[in-house]
Amino acid sequence: MRVAAIYDIHGNLPALEAVLEDVRRAQADLIVVGGDVLPGPMPVEAIACLQGVGDIPVQFIQGNGDRAVLEQLAGVETDNLPEPVREVVRWVARQLHPEQERLLASWPQTRRVEIRGLGEVLFCHATPRSDTEIFTRLTPEERLLPVFTGLDATVVVCGHTHMQFDRRIGKLRMVNAGSVGMPFGEPGAYWLLLGPDVQLRQTPYDLARAAERIRATSYPQAQEFAAQDVLCPRSESEMLEIFAKAELR
Repeated sequence: MRVAAIYDIHGNLPALEAVLEDVRRAQADLIVVGGDVLPGPMPVEAIACLQGVGDIPVQFIQGNGDRAVLEQLAGVETDNLPEPVREVVRWVARQLHPEQERLLASWPQTRRVEIRGLGEVLFCHATPRSDTEIFTRLTPEERLLPVFTGLDATVVVCGHTHMQFDRRIGKLRMVNAGSVGMPFGEPGAYWLLLGPDVQLRQTPYDLARAAERIRATSYPQAQEFAAQDVLCPRSESEMLEIFAKAELR
């Protein structure tokens, strides 16, 4: 079995469409969507795109962004989000259809898949115990061992920080899928192909055209998303420095 892991789409439909074409070319047998399909500029279209894949089974887990949208739909304001993020969460919540809300609510926090060559693979959004905990390829192993010891898996796949890595935590292999829709580092759409080993994949797509499509939406931060998340993402070095202040202690 070959499994495509696609994380942190954030409503970037052009990036998602390009990745799904690449996934088909790679002849994946299963797609695992690792959370944070939302929020983003084309939320309804991104969910519909994933529902319409058809030729490849798709399984989902929930990310903190998806959860924040569900909380907004339930009338709960998430206190720890800055106001610009709350604004986009409110906007996304207003776009969704009731059946899409029910779909998001059905997604579990983790999934397990047996993959030939890798063994038992655990998929989570950030860590197995939290959808918001932060760690990177530079986080010291001693901080991570208490979180990842005793999981009864050989590989854990995560996302959340939007930067790919492949590292060891004790005997466990820990892989970050990167971000399809909001990468940090070089522009493009990032994902994983799993089985029989791990491939860190990057899919190029028409960034200028994608930016045009995003700017044409009514998303509150469409201009910023097109410029900062599609055309010229923040650098990995900048984000590693920022995340070092917020990572697991």
